[in-house]
Amino acid sequence: MTDHSATRRSLLAGAAALAGSAAFPRLALAQGAPIRIGTLTPLTGAGGPYGPVMVKAVKAVIDQVNAAGGVLGRKVELISEDDQTSPEAGVRAARKLIDVDKVSAILGTWASSVTTAVAPLCWESKTFLATVSGADSITALPHQGYLVRTQPTTTLQGKKFGEFAIAQGAKRVFFVSPQTPFAKSQFDNITAAVKAAGGDTASLIYDDKKPAYRTEIDEVLRFKPDAVVFGGYTPDTSVMLKDLYRADFKGTKIAFGYSVNQKLVESVPAEVVEKTYMISPSPAEGSKAYETLVKLIGVTSPDPYTTQIYDHINLVLMAIAIAGDASGTAIKDNIRKVSQAEGGARIDNAIDGLKAIAAKQAVNYDGASGPCDFTEIGDISDSKFRYEQVQGGKIALVKIA
Repeated sequence: MTDHSATRRSLLAGAAALAGSAAFPRLALAQGAPIRIGTLTPLTGAGGPYGPVMVKAVKAVIDQVNAAGGVLGRKVELISEDDQTSPEAGVRAARKLIDVDKVSAILGTWASSVTTAVAPLCWESKTFLATVSGADSITALPHQGYLVRTQPTTTLQGKKFGEFAIAQGAKRVFFVSPQTPFAKSQFDNITAAVKAAGGDTASLIYDDKKPAYRTEIDEVLRFKPDAVVFGGYTPDTSVMLKDLYRADFKGTKIAFGYSVNQKLVESVPAEVVEKTYMISPSPAEGSKAYETLVKLIGVTSPDPYTTQIYDHINLVLMAIAIAGDASGTAIKDNIRKVSQAEGGARIDNAIDGLKAIAAKQAVNYDGASGPCDFTEIGDISDSKFRYEQVQGGKIALVKIA
């Protein structure tokens, strides 16, 4: 007499064995653990106005990719942490993402001090890191390829600030900043541009926790500057602008776009910030990737950091797909294959990129922040800049160049 239950068990066992074999690769992959990606952005602190929207952009891409079947047949899981715009908090959060959550990549570190503190944890654990920080020193770290950044270096930014000050008729330019990893490089490159035009510069490093800067402003004014460049973040720049206004400074004021933002403009008396210029890396407005991001997150004019982290997640997911492997090392080894493949199909989103990769096509991603072509040490090759000015209590575009 045949034992039907035994036969059924044998068939089930055989099917289970086949499901784990090459005969059923898609089924096996679909049953795999999620691919975990981390964001480490400033949800609070000086960078707090930017972090939440940055996370929103990453989540929107991941949701879209998961709805289309994921990557390598696996769902992508997002784990977001707050670095509080603080190196200490950033290190704690990065350790959790790396040691507990086992993420393949960390995206979006914002403050250069946070990135500098977190980067060694990433390359030591072979976790890929994509950052929007600009300090030159970051890509000089021995990161072994586990780091790329979409933010222009402070060498490039400092040159733009200096040249713009000269274009406004300045001959004596004073740079004020808290102690940051980019302060020296920023000032050195402002100085190079100003002195090349026959001008002169001076600088002051200040304590960014002080409630007033009257002594510091006295030192600034002794130099008799016709332009002051602010290198701080929103809280300290707000105080510095107030004290400079009280001192009746009539010259040109130039700041980073991330510090003199709409939040600052609305929080101080209009006359304090009126006519202040801001310079920041420009998103690729008008590009297909930019338009896709605007629709995806419902934000009319996404800031540079949101466009950059949108590019991070698209690039990382495509690098995983082309590698057939979700490890940080696989991302490191394949990120340039999807960002700057010669002759590759022009791609502006992960969905189309994943389809092209599945069809064995080469891809070349053009992002919402611009072309994402990286040098050997992980810097982007070029960037446009956005020049704005506070006019009548609103931020107005002056030019993109």
